[in-house]
Amino acid sequence: MLQKALITKREDELIKARKNHEAPSAISRLGWRYHHLGIPTTVPHTSEQHLKHLKVFVRGFRSSPFGIEWMRFEPDCEVNDLIRRIPHVAFEVDNIDKAIRGHEIIYPISSPSKGVRSAMIVHDGAPIELIEFKKITRTKKKKTGGAA
Repeated sequence: MLQKALITKREDELIKARKNHEAPSAISRLGWRYHHLGIPTTVPHTSEQHLKHLKVFVRGFRSSPFGIEWMRFEPDCEVNDLIRRIPHVAFEVDNIDKAIRGHEIIYPISSPSKGVRSAMIVHDGAPIELIEFKKITRTKKKKTGGAA
């Protein structure tokens, strides 16, 4: 009973015994979409990219067919210890403000790059990244001029 009391209302809504063939409720009920698996490492790699403003080195995201991203943090990178130590799964969401509601936030909403908003929540000791992409709409240019 004490364990149940520690579960937030939001988590309680998501908990439902699922069958082996069913997707997790974050996917089937909330519509979240798998984006990547982030794995922390302390080992430098020749192909890693340095994101200076975030104080992190990343590799694999653009090339992994499975969406695996390796992350190596600078010593003074201000990130929750869970993010530094435990792999995280990332989901794309339509509305990040709504998606984080009711969850424990371990990294607030930020914009790591143009048109992207992300945040980290924690569930059962595991970090979960939520990502929202700004939808870019392109308008067609009208043709002007021309012979009659």
